[in-house]
Amino acid sequence: MTETRYIKPAKSTNVFNEVVAKLTKLGVSVWGSRVLTVVGRKSGEPRSVPVNLLTVDGVRYLVAPRGETQWVRNLRAAGQGTLRVGRRVETFTFRELADDEKPGILRAYLKRWKFEVGVFFDGVDAKASDDKLREIAPGYPIFEVFTK
Repeated sequence: MTETRYIKPAKSTNVFNEVVAKLTKLGVSVWGSRVLTVVGRKSGEPRSVPVNLLTVDGVRYLVAPRGETQWVRNLRAAGQGTLRVGRRVETFTFRELADDEKPGILRAYLKRWKFEVGVFFDGVDAKASDDKLREIAPGYPIFEVFTK
C-alpha cells in the first residue's frame, strides 16, 4: 500500500485562506475561488475552506493540490457539498477522477494557478509530459463537479 500524500497547511496559509474565504463570501472571487462547505465526517458539523474551481471545456473540477486533505475526506464521506461565491450557493455532487483521467486537468490547473499552488507539485509544472503528470496523479485527488 502506498503512503497517502498530504501536505498540512502552515499557519500563514491558514491566514491567507481566511482572507480568501472572507472575500469570496462577500462576492469577490479571487482567481476563481469558491468557498467549499462539506459536512464533517466525524463532527457532523459544516466545514468550510476556500478552493479553486477549475473549468475545462465547460466541465468544472475541484483539485486537491495538498493531497488527501480533510475537505477531500469529508467530501468523499458526505457525497455532496456546496460552493459559494457571494450570495450564490450551489449544491453539488461529484465523480472522482481515475488517475489516467488526471493529466490534462492537472496541466490546466497548473497553467492557471502555478503561482499559488506550484510549491505543492515538487517542480512539476504545466509543461510536464503526460507521463510525468500521470506519475504524480495518485497524490492529487480531482473531482468532477455536477450542480444539483
